[in-house]
Amino acid sequence: MKDATRVRVAAVVAAASLGEKIRGIYDCSSSQHRNAFVAIAGGRVRGYDHSTSSAFSGSSGTLNFYDYDTGKHVHLALDGTTFSGYDCASQKPFSGRISGSSISLCDGETGIVYSFRA
Repeated sequence: MKDATRVRVAAVVAAASLGEKIRGIYDCSSSQHRNAFVAIAGGRVRGYDHSTSSAFSGSSGTLNFYDYDTGKHVHLALDGTTFSGYDCASQKPFSGRISGSSISLCDGETGIVYSFRA
């Protein structure tokens, strides 16, 4: 999964879990603040990653979204403190856990666990 896609997944998970708009996410793995905006309202994910100048959005009452940067869908489901999904660009699954504003994401393509903070 692309770095930017991981950031978007973490931001969507944070927005859904915390129930608030996310205006940025800290990528602990690269020690960088990523300016990714996410709002979830009316069953729709709306997002914009200022780091890459690209949008991502979804609808139908799920956390799935279309990543305009890759031109592919990302399927995402949150279940309490865990989440899982599938990145259609890399054709690999991913999974993770959220604890407060901390998110860990295991990328099925790299096999590495990445850490983020909302």
